[in-house]
Amino acid sequence: MLKGNKNSIILKEVVLNMAAYHYWANQRLAAVLKKLSEAQLDQELVSSFPSIRQTVYHMWDAESVWKQRLELVEQTKKPAPRFRGTFEAACDEWITVSRQLLEMVQQINPAKLSHTVAYYNSQKQYGKLTVIEILMHVFNHATYHRGQLVTLLRQVGVTKIPGMDFSGYVKKG
Repeated sequence: MLKGNKNSIILKEVVLNMAAYHYWANQRLAAVLKKLSEAQLDQELVSSFPSIRQTVYHMWDAESVWKQRLELVEQTKKPAPRFRGTFEAACDEWITVSRQLLEMVQQINPAKLSHTVAYYNSQKQYGKLTVIEILMHVFNHATYHRGQLVTLLRQVGVTKIPGMDFSGYVKKG
């Protein structure tokens, strides 16, 4: 981790770009996902999770839990297991978490990026990461699963999938 005020400002700009990209890419993907039929959402597929719905719910849960950890919530809760609404509403909730992360990064003092957050994972194991490490994990985790979802979407017959590369985000101007 780079130290010093100037480096903290540079790091904030980098993580702010990643947070904005993350929100943008998730929105683009959610727009496609919301158009799927129940059969497409729940079709059994081979991937990290057995369906598109379960993959999206995992992404929502993970992002939400990490956001709660950044907010220093001791007993984090995954939203998907308690959720009883439509898939479209779940996508909206997931995108809300992405927007809230972006807003959190916009407001953060650059020096706080190096603060350490202690937490217990879902297996009750103790861990510690800095704020910037958590944010970069969240963004990279989502990129990994967005890539999986593109492949899963193709397997259920979706052919119109928007680009979600960082370069596309940067070029959008």
